Amino acid sequence: MEQGYKTENDRTDKRKLVNEMQIVFEAKPENEGFARTAVAAFVASLNPTMDELADIKTAVSEAVTNCVIHGYELEGGKIFLDAAIWDRTLVVAVTDEGRGIADVEKAREPMFTTKPEWERSGMGFSFMEAFMDEIEVASSPGRGTRIVMQKEIR
Repeated sequence: MEQGYKTENDRTDKRKLVNEMQIVFEAKPENEGFARTAVAAFVASLNPTMDELADIKTAVSEAVTNCVIHGYELEGGKIFLDAAIWDRTLVVAVTDEGRGIADVEKAREPMFTTKPEWERSGMGFSFMEAFMDEIEVASSPGRGTRIVMQKEIR
């Protein structure tokens, strides 16, 4: 799976790149808090509201948790977290090289989970979509998944 925050629109994007970062970490449940804190610290320069910050942290948590639980099934691997600030828009990409998603549209349906035995609610994508302005999901079975999320900080 391709890493990075760039989307198809970035080639023609007229916004100014203000800052960017990349972090690679192990796909362990305890690293979910690290990822959300890192992105929160990164976006702090835009002075987001408490609500905006909570939204971003929740979306990042859900994306990282999906990598750990569904991408790698708690068996480890690497998670690639890329973030960029374009003018006043935060773009975050969370990528794994795990199992991938066979049917992305089905996976994005509220309450759908492939892990009911693990008591998963199936609301991860719904939360990401609710808390961010845009979300793109690219996945290939056996190759991994990349989630790119955007949020304008007003």
